[in-house]
Amino acid sequence: MEGPGWLLLVLRFVDLLSGDWPWFVGGAAVLGGTILMLEGAFGWCVVRAAGLKTPI
Repeated sequence: MEGPGWLLLVLRFVDLLSGDWPWFVGGAAVLGGTILMLEGAFGWCVVRAAGLKTPI
């Protein structure tokens, strides 16, 4: 999700998109993608850490 997030942020930065929504949606996508990449790198899962039993 980082690619589309960065695309939204860049398009808003160069004024090809208007409003505040690209900042929020793009920022959330970049943040979420970063968290997912870190989970994969460290072998840790936020869902399992929250106590939900998921199959491995």
